[in-house]
Parts: sequence; structure tokens; C-alpha cells
Amino acid sequence: MRWDNLGDDPAAPAATALFGTEAVTTRTFDTPEFRGITFHEVRARSIVNRVPGASRMPFEWTVNPYRGCTHACVYCFARKTHSYLDLDTGLGFDSQIVVKINAPELLRKHLASRRWQGAHIAMGTNVDCYQRAEGRYRLMPGIIAALRDHANPFSILTKGTLILRDLDLLVQAAEVTEVGISVSVGFTDQELWRTVEPGTPSPQRRLDVVRTLGEHGIGCGVLMAPVVPFLGDRPEQLRETVRSIAEAGATSVTPLVLHLRPGAREWFMAWLRRHHPHLVGRYERMYADGAYAPTWYQRRITRQVHELAAEFGIGPGRRGAARRIPLPEEPVPAEPTQAHPPLIG
Repeated sequence: MRWDNLGDDPAAPAATALFGTEAVTTRTFDTPEFRGITFHEVRARSIVNRVPGASRMPFEWTVNPYRGCTHACVYCFARKTHSYLDLDTGLGFDSQIVVKINAPELLRKHLASRRWQGAHIAMGTNVDCYQRAEGRYRLMPGIIAALRDHANPFSILTKGTLILRDLDLLVQAAEVTEVGISVSVGFTDQELWRTVEPGTPSPQRRLDVVRTLGEHGIGCGVLMAPVVPFLGDRPEQLRETVRSIAEAGATSVTPLVLHLRPGAREWFMAWLRRHHPHLVGRYERMYADGAYAPTWYQRRITRQVHELAAEFGIGPGRRGAARRIPLPEEPVPAEPTQAHPPLIG
């Protein structure tokens, strides 16, 4: 193993201004799983973030120990946040990872404050807290332990199988507080997975996480996200995905159609031009009015997935089931309506 720039030398003025802290150490790790990735270790000033009221989220507070994500999902809505650090939202988002190395101690201090009232804390709603970097930095065990010790309810959304490393801690926490786990699996198509989510574990390995958590008494829901128009939305694809989710023992399935916010939109469209140029025009028409697919299309997908869930026996959430954790700025769920004609393409 080799780390470049190893040490505790003071950060350069530019880095200090960039990350808003006086302690920044930049490292590279010369092993296959981290080759080409740069880690910026920072000592954050705070770790519990309030969610803006306009976001329509079912929770008010989040904890994000990382910024940037090696999952490298081409559609990731969080890409725009890298621009706030004056970092690239494309390859930079995938390879320039900010690590808040003092996250566990900051959280424990925050939870002990007399001002904290024990509100639900959501994790994994910006970037994945169980991305590959967590295997090196091991921030989540300390974070979960702090939440457990204060009996503070929390939820985690992840595509990472590394969450099973912390299974014992999750079981302990679930004995004293509400713990909700959701795994994101938008499709089971192997070719689509390899191209749009190149840094993630396979969908089947993620579904193994759902199965294992359930076997240990932790109900786990699946966020079926994203459903990718024209690439992952054929009836047989939806059926296979919901069937696999049901067989894994998921407590619920929540579909969410791909949305393309600034930052993600440019990166995704560049990928689309390289891999599926014949679909560019259809996407431009579908997302002509903004970040979200048309309401009629979202309703159609929601109706299809709910019908399949009922067919395969995925019932409504029950005691012990995972709290639903939608992605930021998810549209208000739409009621089914009559089918609309497909986009011209």
C-alpha cells in the first residue's frame, strides 16, 4: 500500500478555502480498488444537516460522512453538489472523494447536546455512506454505535453490500430504537447495470443484502430507482425486477423514475450519446420541461410496479419494516390514471 501526501501538514490556502476547514489531507491509495481515486480528508465542523423544508422529504435531518461517490452512477442527482466545492461534477464526482474523518465523534457530541430532541436521522440520501471508501475509513460503525447508544431513530439508503459488515451493530440498534434500511435496486438487467452503475455491487448482490437483513430480523424495503426510460422500463424488465425483489423478501417496493437535475443531466446525456445515440431525441422530448419525466409516465410506471408487487406478494409496510427513503425532491406520488400515448421517437 502506498499513500501520497501522507502526513498532517497544514493544508494549502486554496484547499482550506475549498473545503471550509483548516485541516485537509489529500491522499491516494495505490491498490486496484482505489486506483485513480483521490481522498480529501477533512475535519468537519458539523455533521447533522437540516433538510430544507421545500424538499418535501419525510425526514428533517441527515448525516453524510462523504461527498462524491465511487459508485459512479451516471444519473446520480448529487453530482451538482460537487460544484459547490469547485470540483468537477463528472469524473471528479466519481474520483474526488471528501471524507469527514471526524464524523462519528461529531455525531456523538451532537446527540449528547441538550438541544437535540432525538429526531430521526437519515443517511445515504445524498451519496452512499457504504461506497468503497467506507471499507477504508470505517466511519459507519462509530456513527451507528452513537445512534444506538442514544437510542436515536435512523434510516439508511444504500447500494452497498458493505452494510452487512455492520449487521451486529444494526441488530443492536434495532433493539432500542427504530431502524429503517432501504436498498436501491432499479433494475436487474446486467448490461444496463454495468454501464450506468459501474462502481456498484450487482443488483443480485444487493438483493442478497435484503435477504440477509430480513433473516436477522431487520425488515428491508427496496427503492426501485431509477426506472430508466426506454432502457429499463419494458414490462418484462419491470416484472423480472419486482419478482427478484419479492424473492429477496423485501418488505416494500417503491418505484422512482429517473430524474435528471442539473449536473446529472449533462453527464447522463453525454453517456447516452455514446451508448444509445438513437435515444437522445426521445430523452430531450421527455425531459423538455425540466428534471422529471411527464406525470403520466410516472403514474404508468407506479401503477405497473404496484400491480406486480401485489401479484408477487409484497405487502404494505408492517411493524419492523424499513422506513421509506425516497431520493431528494421526489415528486408527490401520483394516482393512477388512464394510459397516455407514448412519446414519439
